[in-house]
Amino acid sequence: MYFFLSNLSFVDICFSSTTIPKMLQNIQTQSRIITYACCITQMYYYIRFAGLYDFLLAVIAYDSLVAICLPLHYTVLMNPRLCVLLVLVSWIISVLNSLLQSLMVLGLSFCVDSQISQFFCEIYQVVQLACSDTFLNNMIIYFTAVLLGAGPLTGILYSCSIIVFTIHGLSSAQGKYKAFSTCASHLSVVSLFYLCP
Repeated sequence: MYFFLSNLSFVDICFSSTTIPKMLQNIQTQSRIITYACCITQMYYYIRFAGLYDFLLAVIAYDSLVAICLPLHYTVLMNPRLCVLLVLVSWIISVLNSLLQSLMVLGLSFCVDSQISQFFCEIYQVVQLACSDTFLNNMIIYFTAVLLGAGPLTGILYSCSIIVFTIHGLSSAQGKYKAFSTCASHLSVVSLFYLCP
């Protein structure tokens, strides 16, 4: 569990670092200009760390499910090899997704006077500024958002529902409290991630 939390903390720091430096530069210089290269780079890292954060939340939900529902089998099921594999697969999927999204934007042609007057380059906003056909880009954006956003969320909600049913079966009040506090803290982080973008 601490291995996953340390990875989540690292990703959280990196996720925040994708937009804050540009925001601070804009505040300091009173300029709202962002270069094309900076925009693509920022978009790549933002999508990468957002996806990775989402997958790590799903991995932590699975870890909690095993810890609460199968506590005697926890060390066998969640061995170090599996933990590293889960994090590695999360990294690979998020890197491939962000690379795909960024390369799709690089293939677009933009009008001369296109500007984004913000410190953050959001992929949908950048695609809408393109002068070329953006149908494929929009389809990939929506498809990956549904697949990579709803997939982990479904896994998280399923894990938490199984945990809730397991908690009801516990006889000790202290055991119920401990299991519920684990699930509640995880659900609060998931709620913040999905509801407050």
